[in-house]
This record gives sequence, C-alpha cells and structure tokens, in this order.
Amino acid sequence: MATRARGGIEGGRLWLLLAAAVTAMVAIILAMDSGVEGARLAVRATARSSFALFLIAFTASSLVRLWPGDTTRWLLRNRRWFGLGFAWSHLLHLIAILWLFGNYAGQVPAPPMATIVGGGIAYVFIAAMAATSFDGAVRWMGARNWQRLHKVGVWYIWIVFMTSYGKRAVVMPEYIPPVLLLITAAALRFAWKRARRPA
Repeated sequence: MATRARGGIEGGRLWLLLAAAVTAMVAIILAMDSGVEGARLAVRATARSSFALFLIAFTASSLVRLWPGDTTRWLLRNRRWFGLGFAWSHLLHLIAILWLFGNYAGQVPAPPMATIVGGGIAYVFIAAMAATSFDGAVRWMGARNWQRLHKVGVWYIWIVFMTSYGKRAVVMPEYIPPVLLLITAAALRFAWKRARRPA
C-alpha cells in the first residue's frame, strides 16, 4: 500500500511518480526534436533511466543486509516498485527503438540479429517478472518457481546491460562508469551471500 515515509512516498505512488517522470522525459525530448535525433536521444535516455532503476532493484536486498539503515530499508520495501518502474522505462525504450527503426530505417543501421534475439529474451523476462510482481503470483507459481524466475531474469538482464555497455566501453570511455557500477552491483550480491554463510 502507498504510504508516506521519511524519505518520501512509497508503494504504488512511488511507481506512478517514476513512470510519470520517465514519460515526461520522453515527451520533452520528442517535443524538442521529433525527428531522427530526437528518437535517438529518447532511446539513449530511456536506456539510462532503465539502467538506474534496474540497479536499485538489483542491489536493494544486498544493500540492506550489508548496511542496514532507514534508506536501505526503504529501498528494500520499495524494490518491487523500482522494478516496475524499470519495466515501464524499458517499455518506453522499446517503443522508442521501434519508432526509430520504423520511421528512419534508411538513416540508422539495423541492429545485428544477436542484439534483437538477446534483447527480445530480456523483454520476455521483464514482462514475466512484472506480471508476477504481486503477492498472488507467489501463491499461484509457488515460492520456489517464483524465486527461480526472478533470479534468472535479473541476472539475464544484468548480462544484457553488461554486454551492451561493455562492448561500447572498449571504444568509448564514457561507458566505463556504467560497467563499473554493474560489476559493483554484482559484487554486492556475492558479498552478501558470502557474509551470510556460517564460518
């Protein structure tokens, strides 16, 4: 349920705020330039907003276990809503990509088939995880199957981000920070698992 907390709003209201912010960002970009450059910018901007929201959802449980506090507990309570915010942002990312290649196919190179297939599988996972983000889904699927879906899904999406940013970082240094953030996020998850093992 949506309630107010020390740091602001929670629950469904948080998702509405995140979805409205990303949607407004895309609308402003396209209002400023509805041509090919505007479409390109919308693709890049939604990729970055999706990346940020994914990292929050991906690391929330590890952060609260490694560094318990008001902020990390708030992140964990709202991990579902950050995940759904990521799903919305990435839906807009997909729409921007389809708009770009549908309207400016002659001006932009077609993505390789590996990118289309890999990205398509990621979207299947995103849709499945978003559809099962509610308590009833856990009862319907069973806790073990639910955990498997979400664990495999988040790690597959992590790999997609790492592959996408990693190959760019080789030639464009501005992509090095996202790669380092992804490595750090994975390290946090492994550090928590290592810390909880009995000595």
